[in-house]
Amino acid sequence: MASLRRELTNVPNLVTMSRVVLIPFVLTFIDNFSPLRSFIASLLYLVCAAGDGLDGYLARKRGEVSTLGKFLDPLADKLTVTAVLVYMVALSRVPAWVVVVIIARDLAVNGLRSVASAQGLVISASDSGKIKTALQLVAVMMLLINFRYPVLGTGWTVDYQRAGLIVLYVSTAVSLFSMAQYMRSFLKTALAEARA
Repeated sequence: MASLRRELTNVPNLVTMSRVVLIPFVLTFIDNFSPLRSFIASLLYLVCAAGDGLDGYLARKRGEVSTLGKFLDPLADKLTVTAVLVYMVALSRVPAWVVVVIIARDLAVNGLRSVASAQGLVISASDSGKIKTALQLVAVMMLLINFRYPVLGTGWTVDYQRAGLIVLYVSTAVSLFSMAQYMRSFLKTALAEARA
């Protein structure tokens, strides 16, 4: 219990848990009609995304990498993205099938990692998985902004809803590609282990 209490109160894990606490506030400010509320929602989401980098940096710098942190960090990532996207489906901003594909992909990859871990196999994160995460971050930020805004110094305007959907479709395609890479890597590692 003392070890768990220590892990719960270390700074990196407190940052991670604060990201989870922010999720309801992001959802509260998502609005189809108010540019101000939408902008606040995007700023809160940006704080969550920045916290993702900060908790890992602090854990390494302070030597406080913990088992609890390894569990909480990816959980906070998935909760944030999934909650926002599901809420946007309810507001008719995102097609439901895209969110189903994203959630199914994450469940499949997490299940695969669990099986690999149980077999003593290590499947490292792929570059395409990291690209998928970055694209998802940009897509969700754009979808939260939602409205059209002029580009400073030009006569153009950006429709953030449409641009966000395009980036989300690209990130979904990349996520399916990265899932195929994880499966290929798992099968290759498992076969090599079986031969050995």
